[in-house]
Amino acid sequence: MVKYALQRTFYMIIVFLIITLMCFILIRMLPQPALPPEDPHSQVIELRREALGYNEPYLVQFGLFAKNVITKFDWGLSEKLYFGQDVWEIFVGKLPATMIVNLYSILLSIPIGIALGIFAALKKNTWIDYAISTLTMVVISVPSFVYAFIIQYIFCYKLGWFPFLMKSGTDWFSWPMFVSMIPAVMSLSFGVIAGFTRTTRAELTEVLTSEFMLLARTKGLTKAQATIRHALKNCFVVIVPGIFGEFIGILGGSLIIERIFSVPGVGGLTLNAITGLDYNIFILSTCFYTAIGLAASLVVDISYGFIDPRIRMGSKK
Repeated sequence: MVKYALQRTFYMIIVFLIITLMCFILIRMLPQPALPPEDPHSQVIELRREALGYNEPYLVQFGLFAKNVITKFDWGLSEKLYFGQDVWEIFVGKLPATMIVNLYSILLSIPIGIALGIFAALKKNTWIDYAISTLTMVVISVPSFVYAFIIQYIFCYKLGWFPFLMKSGTDWFSWPMFVSMIPAVMSLSFGVIAGFTRTTRAELTEVLTSEFMLLARTKGLTKAQATIRHALKNCFVVIVPGIFGEFIGILGGSLIIERIFSVPGVGGLTLNAITGLDYNIFILSTCFYTAIGLAASLVVDISYGFIDPRIRMGSKK
């Protein structure tokens, strides 16, 4: 397992560098934004551009960029949106909103999704199972931003239970802030609930029809006892890694949902960087989302071995 984890980590770093290099070159091929001559930060940015070899070949530029990031953790200065400010400090300031909104959505989604999946599996081939399965497929097929507009219309406009946009400020754990987050949390939760419902239902249905479950029943266990002691335990070998992956992936957030509800997070910052041509912020956001996606995949794969010792990832036997 240790060897497999080291190999996967090495491959993850290689993939991360390749993706970062591709994005870096494509961005540097674009015209650089003009700097306002009257601003005192313009001279500093010009000097930084010269030090980073903006007139050199792209590989040389990437080498200088990577050297600054690795040795100084210097991602550059904002050249448009937050003119002259440090990109990393801007990014860190936006991170808590993204983390909290997505954390709430996952804490809401996981128990509901697993409970619905278990209920559907226990009611297999009944109208309840068909209704849950059909609704799950519909929810998975519809993009999350569609739910955002429906929630805004019903709960914010018609019923007036929640504000249209997230409350400004940094009082993340106050009641008014929590209430203002609920529409965004609900919009992010539908897809996660549906995903866990489908996975739980599929795995538990397969386990309930296994031979060892029949043996457990013949030994005198009731259906509920056999399900709780044996079926759910085997089912969670697949479900729990997905939970770990979701918790790692919460940092990724949702670009469109954050824009719709004015969540002051990383997603909105990334979209603003794209529309505002602030390339340094966009490079940092791209690296961030890439690293989160790769890390979530790595955690899911490695967690299988810890949850079920019978699984040996990467074994040739």
